[in-house]
Amino acid sequence: MFRGRDRPDHLEGFRLRGREVTRLESFSDAVFGFALTLLVVSLDVPRNFADLINTMCGFPSFAICFVFLAIIWNSHYNFCRRYGLEDTTARVLTCVLLFLVLFYVYPLKFLFNFGVNSLFVPSAATQARLTLPQYSVLMTIYGLGLAAVYLALVLLYLHAYRLRDALGLNDLERLDTRFQILRHSCLIVIGLLGALLAQFRAIVGWSACIYFALFPILRAHRIVHRRKRAPLLPATPDR
Repeated sequence: MFRGRDRPDHLEGFRLRGREVTRLESFSDAVFGFALTLLVVSLDVPRNFADLINTMCGFPSFAICFVFLAIIWNSHYNFCRRYGLEDTTARVLTCVLLFLVLFYVYPLKFLFNFGVNSLFVPSAATQARLTLPQYSVLMTIYGLGLAAVYLALVLLYLHAYRLRDALGLNDLERLDTRFQILRHSCLIVIGLLGALLAQFRAIVGWSACIYFALFPILRAHRIVHRRKRAPLLPATPDR
């Protein structure tokens, strides 16, 4: 027996229109898998203890990057399951998203390797020290890359919302779609702000700190979302 969000034809109360794994989704999974492969610190087996330690030092940054890509993958997975769209627009936007993810991998890996090494491996931090102009360029690339990835996701959800009548979205599903658009738009704005702050020498340090604002923003967004959707959840009888 299933209730509400646990029903096999629902995802958190949202009816699933894409239940089967399509060629588009299989292609997307393959690209995300390749992107994760690019994050691996080294493809060679460590040959001595020093190599092993160097490899393990890259594990924290790899874990953080893995989480970032998993979040993006999950957003696309939910989109595919909820709407089941495979028209030309959905295919083009998905390909744009995958292209940006592959572009985003190396700046993401470099940024977190640099940040983690600076905190935990002082000798490596000294070797990898960046000049202020280099740091500014790095944060600009990261901010614009983040904004571009989530812009592609926003366009996918906007496409689904434009087809809300054809898809037969009910009030709860329309609310969820709007909130996904708003949630991803917040990430776009923060990414652009980070890139903008990186252009000013006096406040370039804030280009990294601005991303911490996402935690309270997204938390508040989730709370408001849950309150608004609670009255719209259908009372689902036992099966």
